[in-house]
Amino acid sequence: MTLLNWLPAFMPSTALLVMAAALLLAMVIDALLGEPPTWLHPVVGMGHYLSFWEKHLMAQGPAAAFTAGAAVWLLGASGVGGLAWAAQHVALHELPAVWATVVLAFLLKPLLAWRMLRREVLAVEAALAESLDAGRQRLAWLVSRDVSALSATEVRESAIETLAENLNDSVVAPIFWFVLLGFPGAAVYRFANTADAMWGYRGRWEWAGKWAARADDVLSWLPARLTAGLLFMLGGGGSFKMLCQEARRTPSPNSGWPMAAMALGLGVRLGKPGAYVLHAAGRMPNEIDTFLAVNSASKTVVALFLIAGPAIYSIACMRAS
Repeated sequence: MTLLNWLPAFMPSTALLVMAAALLLAMVIDALLGEPPTWLHPVVGMGHYLSFWEKHLMAQGPAAAFTAGAAVWLLGASGVGGLAWAAQHVALHELPAVWATVVLAFLLKPLLAWRMLRREVLAVEAALAESLDAGRQRLAWLVSRDVSALSATEVRESAIETLAENLNDSVVAPIFWFVLLGFPGAAVYRFANTADAMWGYRGRWEWAGKWAARADDVLSWLPARLTAGLLFMLGGGGSFKMLCQEARRTPSPNSGWPMAAMALGLGVRLGKPGAYVLHAAGRMPNEIDTFLAVNSASKTVVALFLIAGPAIYSIACMRAS
């Protein structure tokens, strides 16, 4: 099942134009308006759905928790995918091409968060310029780890790592799945990523969140490597062999790839205390490196859009042949 299977009975060229234009317009909306209100944000709605089931999952034993967690995930993914398909179907079948583009763009935008990611990472650097405590407090908005004992360098490392990892989660991966499966693909990916963020931890979530964690690993596998590849090609730094070696140092099968590419491209050391170190031979990141990291990520976003349009066209050609 590919993108064109989700498209309506427009002329092929018009259908391609609608999908490509909706993607471009979604990023323009992101740049100009940022995130929608919380009450209207679909990712927040996904979080409410997942939170509703938490107390039920925590009351189960390991086997029952795994089964229930998988069932809740599948139910949620099916609901999100079904609603997304219905919305796209109505937009593309019932509206003129121009309005279909606008509607799809506004539907897709909340699944992308480049402006917010960029702003929050730069805000950490600005807070560090005020004081270490201010930097730690601002970083706590971005990460789930304990930040109370982090040094200024470790705060900066964590912000740059978050930028690289979420460049995939919040931009590249949703666009990747939009290109392949349209709006339903992007929506289901964001549901999977949200479920992993909320449930994909060890400890009390070891069993209830195992399905969510593995599903996100599968759906993020190719996009994470695409993100790393773009960062690596645009930023340079080391060899592809080095990228592969460094990417495997993290416990996650995916997050290490964009983080390693960022570390090599900047020539800096990145790490999580007690967990891993990427590019250990690199220098400690300084203030300028945060801005260089944001610049590198921005170039990656631009390159991705230059790829996305031809990718949509190529998929259409493969389906037609």
